[in-house]
Amino acid sequence: MAQLKVTQIKSKIGGSKQQHDSLRSLGLRRIGQVVLKPDRPEFRGMIQAVRHLVRVEEVD
Repeated sequence: MAQLKVTQIKSKIGGSKQQHDSLRSLGLRRIGQVVLKPDRPEFRGMIQAVRHLVRVEEVD
Protein backbone atom coordinates (compact mmCIF):
# COMPACT_ATOMS: atom_id res chain seq x y z
CA MET A 1 0.00 0.00 0.00
CA ALA A 2 1.26 3.47 -0.86
CA GLN A 3 2.24 5.94 1.82
CA LEU A 4 1.69 9.70 1.85
CA LYS A 5 4.50 11.96 3.03
CA VAL A 6 2.82 15.03 4.52
CA THR A 7 4.88 18.13 5.33
CA GLN A 8 3.48 21.21 7.06
CA ILE A 9 4.63 24.28 5.12
CA LYS A 10 2.49 27.06 6.64
CA SER A 11 1.29 28.06 10.09
CA LYS A 12 -2.11 27.09 11.46
CA ILE A 13 -2.50 30.49 13.12
CA GLY A 14 -5.68 32.15 11.89
CA GLY A 15 -7.17 28.88 10.68
CA SER A 16 -10.50 27.41 11.68
CA LYS A 17 -10.99 24.86 14.45
CA GLN A 18 -11.50 22.16 11.80
CA GLN A 19 -8.10 22.97 10.27
CA HIS A 20 -6.40 22.93 13.69
CA ASP A 21 -8.02 19.59 14.48
CA SER A 22 -7.05 18.10 11.11
CA LEU A 23 -3.41 19.09 11.53
CA ARG A 24 -3.36 17.64 15.05
CA SER A 25 -4.98 14.39 13.86
CA LEU A 26 -2.37 14.09 11.13
CA GLY A 27 0.32 14.45 13.80
CA LEU A 28 1.60 17.83 12.61
CA ARG A 29 2.54 20.41 15.22
CA ARG A 30 5.11 22.71 13.62
CA ILE A 31 6.23 24.04 10.24
CA GLY A 32 8.67 21.69 8.54
CA GLN A 33 7.48 18.59 10.39
CA VAL A 34 7.01 15.49 8.23
CA VAL A 35 4.75 12.50 8.87
CA LEU A 36 4.06 9.33 6.88
CA LYS A 37 0.45 8.22 6.65
CA PRO A 38 -1.18 5.34 4.74
CA ASP A 39 -3.05 6.37 1.59
CA ARG A 40 -6.58 5.92 2.96
CA PRO A 41 -9.76 7.98 2.45
CA GLU A 42 -9.88 9.30 6.02
CA PHE A 43 -6.36 10.74 5.74
CA ARG A 44 -7.09 12.13 2.28
CA GLY A 45 -10.08 13.98 3.78
CA MET A 46 -7.98 15.52 6.55
CA ILE A 47 -5.35 16.55 4.01
CA GLN A 48 -8.05 18.09 1.80
CA ALA A 49 -9.18 20.29 4.73
CA VAL A 50 -5.65 21.74 5.12
CA ARG A 51 -4.37 21.46 1.55
CA HIS A 52 -3.14 25.08 1.60
CA LEU A 53 -0.99 24.41 4.71
CA VAL A 54 0.71 21.14 3.70
CA ARG A 55 2.69 19.54 0.90
CA VAL A 56 1.86 15.92 0.02
CA GLU A 57 4.02 13.39 -1.83
CA GLU A 58 3.40 9.72 -2.55
CA VAL A 59 6.13 7.30 -1.50
CA ASP A 60 6.30 3.55 -2.03
